[in-house]
Amino acid sequence: MSRPILVVPLLIAVAVGCWAARSAWLRWRDLRAARTYELVAEARPMLVRAGAAGLCLLCVTGLGVALLVGGRPLGGGLDAEQLRAAAAPRPAAPPEPSADGTGTAAGTAAGTSEVPPVITQFAPVGSPAEGELLQGTVSGPDGRPRTVRVWLPAEYKKDAKARFPVIVVHSGTAGKTADADLPDLFDGVASAVKLGRSRPFVVVAPEPPSGTGQPCELVAAAPQAIADDAALRTAVVAAFRTLPAGPGGWGALGVESGAPCAAAAGLARPDLYGAAAAVSGRYDPAALTQAAAEAPGTSGARLLLAAAKGDTAGLTDARRLQSALKAGGGRAKAADVRISDLVQDYTPQRERLRLVRVAVQSLAESLAKPS
Repeated sequence: MSRPILVVPLLIAVAVGCWAARSAWLRWRDLRAARTYELVAEARPMLVRAGAAGLCLLCVTGLGVALLVGGRPLGGGLDAEQLRAAAAPRPAAPPEPSADGTGTAAGTAAGTSEVPPVITQFAPVGSPAEGELLQGTVSGPDGRPRTVRVWLPAEYKKDAKARFPVIVVHSGTAGKTADADLPDLFDGVASAVKLGRSRPFVVVAPEPPSGTGQPCELVAAAPQAIADDAALRTAVVAAFRTLPAGPGGWGALGVESGAPCAAAAGLARPDLYGAAAAVSGRYDPAALTQAAAEAPGTSGARLLLAAAKGDTAGLTDARRLQSALKAGGGRAKAADVRISDLVQDYTPQRERLRLVRVAVQSLAESLAKPS
């Protein structure tokens, strides 16, 4: 068989193999996500596609070997150089110039048209709190991919023209999004809407900055390391109907280990967040006051520090932070810091749910109304 004939099945095998491999990888990712949420998922489609990819790899290998050893003269009388010349693509005819002499320029401009921006693909992984949870991958500042989860409220599908404010939920655990440690997070957000205390929010839960086991300490020391960076905001705004990224429609939330991250992000970047809420956290007043003092912009940060009535240590830390900010320099004095200490219930889980509800209500009151 001559080389030009071998090229056709080789290209077909490569294309089919790439499709099968990519499809198998997507099936495997969906299967892993489904198992995380204890959903029923069948592994057979993934195995079938993986087998097809392996078969195509064998075909490509065989055809590649046949092409490599086919350089000697063949029965048809053509040597390898003649075959390559016959198979080489012919150069395209140059565009004919128009009457005004601009035909060539026009053809060049059409061939180099701008490529539309790539939109990050978010795949559904569950339906907590009557909404929809999706997951995607966005490159971090260091170039490494990181997981980003986005929860859409039930109201998102009811009005196709509405745009929603955003809550960025900061995680204090390296390598995990906030909802991995807080299974009732979205229930708290949804309950605030059901009780009429808040409007619907889109919730974004990114992985924290990589390279450290203590993300919140990193954010307090270097506010530019917040998980909600420019790449993430661009990806979310492009993929979902949200309000524009900025203090008019975006807020920060952190619960327990993520509370110091949210406090640092809200105090240090009032130009990005219109408000922040930190729930049941432990804080470093000196580091946070320093971050707030050097905050950019002209408006003061708005921060809610919430803890259960029985959380003595948490409330003590919250009051220490509030006092430190009032006595601080620069923009720290301009920070509007409130403390919520009224929540009390018979289990820690119920207290956490109510505290998240209080935090969401505070963010809703501080941010602009939806368009």
